[in-house]
Parts: sequence; structure tokens; C-alpha cells
Amino acid sequence: MTAAEPPGRLQSEDAAKRATFLELFFDLVFVFALARIGTRAFEDLAVAPGHGIVWRAVTDSGKTLLLGLALWAIWQGTAWTTSQYDAYHTSIQAIVIIALVGSMVMGVAIPRAFTQAGLAFAVAYVVTQVSRPVILLAALGGHPYRRVKQRMLITFGVTGVLWLTGAFLPTVPRVALWATALALEGLAMRTGWPVPMMGRSAISRWDIAGEHLAERYQQLFLVALAESILVAGLEFSERPPGLYRAAAFATALVTSVLLWRIYVQRAGQILAEAVTKAAHPATIGRSAADTHLVMVIGVVATAIGFELVADHPAGHSHSVWVAMTLGGPALFLAGRARFEYEVFGRVSPSRWVAILVLLASAPLLLHVVTLASGVAAAVVLFGVAVADARRARGRPPEEAAPPF
Repeated sequence: MTAAEPPGRLQSEDAAKRATFLELFFDLVFVFALARIGTRAFEDLAVAPGHGIVWRAVTDSGKTLLLGLALWAIWQGTAWTTSQYDAYHTSIQAIVIIALVGSMVMGVAIPRAFTQAGLAFAVAYVVTQVSRPVILLAALGGHPYRRVKQRMLITFGVTGVLWLTGAFLPTVPRVALWATALALEGLAMRTGWPVPMMGRSAISRWDIAGEHLAERYQQLFLVALAESILVAGLEFSERPPGLYRAAAFATALVTSVLLWRIYVQRAGQILAEAVTKAAHPATIGRSAADTHLVMVIGVVATAIGFELVADHPAGHSHSVWVAMTLGGPALFLAGRARFEYEVFGRVSPSRWVAILVLLASAPLLLHVVTLASGVAAAVVLFGVAVADARRARGRPPEEAAPPF
């Protein structure tokens, strides 16, 4: 943007098609934050089976998920901002840098977010979320989107009080306030940031750079896969070698490759085409955000499950460990089924068959070594990848047909 451009004109159609180096740098920080989420979840679950273990695992996993959703809110808000406006504009780069620093602080605070580091986590989150509409309000001038940013600022100001208040409270009320704040923010975002006396916006009317947003979602999925490979590699390298551990590492690596293959074949390759073909690109962008969140949670859960497998490859399976090892791929496939519908308007039967097989095999795998659940997950994912390859063989590449 040059000085001669009208005030408030931040959008540049050419500049918004690809992610900037600064956004990729931000993704590197997000890899670290996701790794801290995975480490926290592993430490919550990697305990010997005993009385109350299932309930404790559920509550601890819920708290970890809450922290992960806060990180997701930061990433998504930043990605939408850089897809709506010129990502090379100084104001937008400032937003990305603040999000980068905030995510780093949140990642460092994650292990003690419900004890000593709660205030650091809350302050980093609130500053990141509030600064975005503040900067945009200053840069937009008389742009019609200015009203949206005003409502966003009011929303984050209200929820920010909940985040900061919760940081001074014990664990249970802290979780309650933080979960309420996230729920209010998510509801506001999905309903056009409504504020009394100020109205709301229609999401379908938001202008976004479809190619840029699609690329950001693809990069987010790669970030999640990178975290899973990082976990598998560190777990294998830091433990004494052995046949079972080597088999667990190989299974985790194969599973990561299969997750990538299932994602890209073929919807993951042409998401940008689907977004640009849709009558309302912002609507499919909003839907794809939820879908990728489900898939990313599935990938991270799968990584945690395989870390548990690598830690106890020849040990007796526990219900919580089996749930992570099989539930992660099942959740990924559920998100991938919705993703397929968003791009093609249909869902392949292999997705639902694979999910049913994973769920049905869980009771049987409770009575064998932990490694067996990892192998079972890999075999099922391999079957899905083969089904995808057979369907595409000998046919021209399928074009996007979004139902939006």
C-alpha cells in the first residue's frame, strides 16, 4: 500500500493470494505451542491405571483442550485478518507479530496455566485478541468494516474481564470463567459479532481472499502433522532402543504419512478452488475453519496416543490410552468426511466404515499389548488411503463442487 491510497484501504487482491514469510514464522511458533499442548496431555494421561484414572483423565484432558482452543482462536483470528486485508501492510504485520509473541507466551505458560502461570496465559490471550480490532480501527478509517471491528472490540473487552478475573481464582472457577469466555467469543464470531444497539454482520458478505485462507488452513494441518512427527521422533530418541519401541516409532511414522495422504487426496489439494467457486467464499471459509479444527484435534490426539504407545509398547492396554490411539484417527476421519462434503458436496463411505471399525475394535484391544492399538489404527487408515486411491485411479481429477 502506498501513501496515495485512500484511508482505510488495506486490501490488496494480488498481495493476499499467498501466505507471507511472517505468517510462516508465526506457524513455527504455533508448532511450539501445539507441542506444549501435546506434552501437557501426555503427562496427564501417562500414569499407571488405578482408581479414578478415567475421571481424572477426562477432567485433565478437558482443561488441556480449553488451552488448545484458546490457541486456535488466536491462530484463526490472525489467519482471517491476513485473508481479509493486505498481509504486507504495516498494520496487519503488527497484528501478526503481536499474535506471534502472544502465542509464544501462551505456549510457555501452558504447563502451569492453571497454577502459577495463569495470569501470563490470560494476559497474552487478551492482549492479542483486543489489539487486533484496535489496530484495525485505527487503520480502516471510514471503511464499512469499521463497525464490525467496533463490535469485536466490545466483545473481546467483555470476555477479557472473564479471562483476567479467572486468572486470580482457583482451578475450578478459573476453568468455568475461561470456558465461558471462549464460548461467548465463538458464539459472537458465528453470529456476526452482535452487540445491542449496534446490530450484527452477515458472514456471507465478508470479503476474503479465498486462495490465501485455503492455504492457511492447509499450512495449519501441516503444523499439526509436524507436531505429531516431532513427538514420535523425540519419544523414540529419548528412550532405550528395543524391538517394541522401534515398531511403535515405525507405526507412528506410517500413521503420520497416512494422515497426510488422506487429507490431500483430493479435497486438500483443491480447497482454494472450492472456496473461490462458492457463491459466498466467507461461508465455506467459516465452515472449513470448524472442520480443520476437528481434524487438527484428531491429529494431535493421535500423536498423544502414539506417544503413550511408544512409552508402554509392550505393556497392558488401558482404556484411556486406547481411546486416544483410536479416537484420534476416528475424530480426524469425521472431520475429513465433513471436509469432503465442503469441497465436493458428498462423503465417501470409506470414512464412516473406518470410524465404525475403529470404535468397534476398541473393546478388543483392551486385552492386548498397547502397541496393538497403534497398529490397528494404522491398518484402518491404510484401508481408507487405498480406497481413495482406487476411486481416483483411471479417472480425471475431480473438480470442486461446493454445496454452499
